[in-house]
Parts: sequence; C-alpha cells; structure tokens
Amino acid sequence: MLRQSSESLAGRIAFVEMGPVCVTEAAPEVEALNTLWLRGGFPDSFLAASDGDSLAWRVDFIHTYLERDVPQFGPRIPATTLERLWTMLAHSQGTLLNASRLATGLSVSAPTITRYVDLLVDLLLVRRLPPLHTNSGKRLVKSPKVYVRDSGLVHALLGLEDYNQVAGHPVVGASWEGFVIENLLAVAPPRTTASFYRTSAGAEVDLVLDLPGKQRWAVEVKRSLSARPKKGFHLASEDIKASKRFVVHAGEDRYPVSEDIEAIGVRKLVGELASYPTGR
Repeated sequence: MLRQSSESLAGRIAFVEMGPVCVTEAAPEVEALNTLWLRGGFPDSFLAASDGDSLAWRVDFIHTYLERDVPQFGPRIPATTLERLWTMLAHSQGTLLNASRLATGLSVSAPTITRYVDLLVDLLLVRRLPPLHTNSGKRLVKSPKVYVRDSGLVHALLGLEDYNQVAGHPVVGASWEGFVIENLLAVAPPRTTASFYRTSAGAEVDLVLDLPGKQRWAVEVKRSLSARPKKGFHLASEDIKASKRFVVHAGEDRYPVSEDIEAIGVRKLVGELASYPTGR
C-alpha cells in the first residue's frame, strides 16, 4: 500500500510491529510453553491439530513466502538461494555472522550475503543482534549475532517435527536462546536497546538490555533446568556494570543464584519486563 502512494506520509503514520503469539498469550502450563517454542508463534502453526500439521503449514509458508512475497520487496532473488541461506542461518542460530563463510557455501560474494541478510532483517524474519561497545579497554567481538526470529521456522528449516527431535538436535540451546530473546524484546518498553557482550577472552552476556532510566539488565539463557551461570557471565556482568542480572532457565521457579544473580523462568521475566515503568 505504501508503494502505491505518491506521498511519503512522513509524520502522518505510525509503524506498529505485529509480533507472533508470545509466552504471555499461551496457556500457563509448561507443555504449552514447549509447544509454543516447538511450533513458533504464527497462530495457524501454534494452533494446528498436530505437530505434523504444524510443520506442514510452516514448510508451505516458507515456500510461498520465498516464491511469492519476497520478490515484491526487492530485486529478484532466486528462491532456492534464499532458502539455502535461511537454512544455513538456522543451522548457525545465535552465532556470529560470518558473511564470507556463508558466501562460500552459496557461491556468491560476501557483499551479496550481506544484502540478502539485510532483506531478511527488513522482512522481520531474521534478527541481527549487535555487539555492545564499551570503554572497558578489553578486546571485544565486533560482529553481530544472527537469529531466525521465529523458533518454529528454525525447526521447520531444519526438518524437525516434534519436541523429541528438537531436544536431540545440536540447535536446541541456540533455538531456545532465540525464543527467549524474541519474547523479551516483544514486551520491552520503548527506547530499549538490545545487544550482546563478548570479549576475546570468553566473557559473555547473551542479551544486554539498556532500558529507560539508565537501567542495564544482563541476561544469560540456558535450556537446562540448572541455572548456574559460567564464570564468563560474572566477569562480563561486571565489565558492563549491569544493574540486574538474570539467568533464564527452562523451568518456572524463581530463586537467587548468588547475591546479585537471579534464576528465573522466561514467563516470569517477560512479565517483569512488561511491567517496567516506561516513565523512568
């Protein structure tokens, strides 16, 4: 519709990102949370009669989107090439973007990969999480991390149909990490900036949230029920001077891990972030 208008409409329209079903909209049982993670947040996928029906819907969505919808948004890109890139990004969920490696796998140039990833980011299919830059004086990772935003699409691109297949696949931890990040950012207050922090020595925070009021939250994501963070999380949290520090685990319990770190389930942390005072 915007393309059909001869005016820019600057200052006369607002953009509202219509996110998928999130954890606060799913039933409170752990099974519903796992179903949402497995199938993703597209309503037709999440509410399908079976895991098989859900996967079939997502596979059809991927093919239709690449072959019919994507060409409307930019220059003609072969659907097979873009699907291979999308699948490679799913295999590399939550890792640093390496355009040269992806370019070698697709027999194209690194700038072409960057342009394709830009398109997927613009279409809200991929998230490019930037690194946090601080004046800590330490050598920091400078490449962004990339996530396929919908966990259900991650699993569909990898051909994973049910919970057991996902749980036994190497992508399980990174898929859960992306799922948690998307749910947190879906409810983050306006003017929140998201990044990650990693040093060359291995100190790392999966998600850094800079909230209104100069609050900085450090979030570590773990798929296991154990919520013990690694030493690198402690060091990184000190580096960035995080005001709150959380370890998101796969359970529902909330309890202190140490004097300044709290273990928490994704649903509870989403609720806390959603209630954050935007006027601070």
